[in-house]
Amino acid sequence: DWSPVDEDWQLPENWKSTVIEGIGERLTKYRSFKIMMDICVRCGACADKCHFYIGSGDPKNMPVLRAELLRSVYRRYFTPSGKFLGRLAGARDLTPEVIKEWWYYFYQCTECRRCSVFCPYGIDQAEITIIGRELLNLLGLNIDWIAGPVANCYMKGNHLGLEPHAITGNIEMMCDDIEDITGIRVEPTFNRKGAEILFVTPSGDLMGDPGIYTCMGYLMLFHELGLDYTWSTYASEGGNFGFFTSNEMAKRLNSKIYAEAKRLGVKYIIGGECGHMWRVVNQYMGTWNEPADFLEVPVSPITGTRFDNAASTKMIHIAEFTADLIKHGKLNLDPSRNDHLKVTYHDSCNTSRGMGLLDEPRYIIQNACNNFYEMPESTIREKTFCCGSGSGLNASENMEERMRGGFPRANAVKYVQDKYGVNMLANICAVDRAAFPALMDYWTPGVGVTGVHELVANALVMTGEKERTTDLRGEDLPEKGVTSDE
Repeated sequence: DWSPVDEDWQLPENWKSTVIEGIGERLTKYRSFKIMMDICVRCGACADKCHFYIGSGDPKNMPVLRAELLRSVYRRYFTPSGKFLGRLAGARDLTPEVIKEWWYYFYQCTECRRCSVFCPYGIDQAEITIIGRELLNLLGLNIDWIAGPVANCYMKGNHLGLEPHAITGNIEMMCDDIEDITGIRVEPTFNRKGAEILFVTPSGDLMGDPGIYTCMGYLMLFHELGLDYTWSTYASEGGNFGFFTSNEMAKRLNSKIYAEAKRLGVKYIIGGECGHMWRVVNQYMGTWNEPADFLEVPVSPITGTRFDNAASTKMIHIAEFTADLIKHGKLNLDPSRNDHLKVTYHDSCNTSRGMGLLDEPRYIIQNACNNFYEMPESTIREKTFCCGSGSGLNASENMEERMRGGFPRANAVKYVQDKYGVNMLANICAVDRAAFPALMDYWTPGVGVTGVHELVANALVMTGEKERTTDLRGEDLPEKGVTSDE
């Protein structure tokens, strides 16, 4: 019955020793953690880079001060100066009030890593937040929007807790809609052993609007290519909320994808439009779960391109795959079908800063749309602002916090909306697709949200399709030569 508004948080009897021992274990296990505890010189380069600080004005949301909440306790118990000089050395005792402060501010960090881009020492505040949350989890302190999806994924294979029949049923309903729009029946397979490729996407694409339209885009693209692939109803989640709980839980949830790939006997994996899935795969999997040597280095069966960047993980992002198809002229795209849209692109934090996927999504959009406009340079690519709802914060009870945290991104969207008439925000992250509709409605009414592969599917001229009159959302396609201004 614990509640954060209670005075007594009902901490376990040995809570203090549990946390101090937990810090010690992580200092030994993670060399980066100890380095980042020691080297900060408080230069302030990160101070105004956090979207939560910009949106809230709370000084403790400056990355340097948020890290100091944990660093001060580290000094008190793990450095000679802190042990002997205490507050004079910037150290403080671990008290219940400190635990409450940790919980409040470590859950106002979306682990987006924007601050690390500007830090001259490369201190990664996201890593500090991850450790802080791990320590809180040792005491049973979490939020339901993280703990619930993690439990679902651990037990049922996806964050939403979807059973196999729900997954197949939802995808079959999408296939019905595709048939209504195009006249073509898409027939995906599930849990098929011997397929060349396992496709894994975040479960948000299986349920929520606008994610379902992105999922329809995958289905249409793969059908048009005649791709030998299969879905899994067991490893049915590309996202990894375990990453917002502890490194160990993230490792466990990531391993299920590769266990399923091994069971099905596929050659490699294609992953859908997701954010934290790709930071985990690109930056951590090789040390957590070891290289996937039982799989093959991905080679596109359509273009012959070998993706050596995935030599260890054996997993490629669908944006890489599709951009390669377009570059080799393998897709018949009619960008005029998206002429009712004026599109800007949000670099999702994990795919941009976590794996450097910057140009491929833009290349796809520019080939699928005629009207594409960039937000200001200081708000995109490596310097992109977060959606304000990542790392498990996209719950409705956090709405005020989310609107504040998302304000810098929304402000950049407002700029291109006012200047160019932008009415659609594209991205390659399921959390973005879930979080942005509310943010856009609040700060920039009139701007919709889409996945990149929804735009691809709108523009894709499929072999044998009937004359299309609507896009995937059932909205009338623009007449030839008529733009959204007309």
